[in-house]
Amino acid sequence: MNQVILRRNDPFGALVDDVFNDFFQRAGFVPGRGVEGPTSTRARMDVLDKGEKFEIKLDLPGVSKDDIQVSIDGNEVTISGEIKKESEEKKGEEVLRSERYYGKVSRSFTLPHDVDEAKVVAKYADGVLKLTLPMKSKSASKKITVN
Repeated sequence: MNQVILRRNDPFGALVDDVFNDFFQRAGFVPGRGVEGPTSTRARMDVLDKGEKFEIKLDLPGVSKDDIQVSIDGNEVTISGEIKKESEEKKGEEVLRSERYYGKVSRSFTLPHDVDEAKVVAKYADGVLKLTLPMKSKSASKKITVN
């Protein structure tokens, strides 16, 4: 069975997010209700082992397709994106409310085999990035004759 190793770029940040989310939930503020914009900078991810390939689904709501970067180095995969959101409410010429949110999300993980970069397929729709990561075929071992 193949094993996928998931690694967060900022493990301390995840702890801080959990502490702050817990604090605000206890105070009656439920993340995602009554608040515009993302409530967490951790991207949720599914990893499916399909035998000869892995399929990745990564939630990136609010991220523009142009702001997503995927890099592959052997069996190391890094996905990152940048969220930019601005909104403003006006009543005539008077600004009643103006909000801005900028943030970065990133996930890195290690697969059990190298990825065949030439055959990778990436699709982004409705805030979800879908990656198909075919594994490089194992090269046949070659016997060397010793002279």
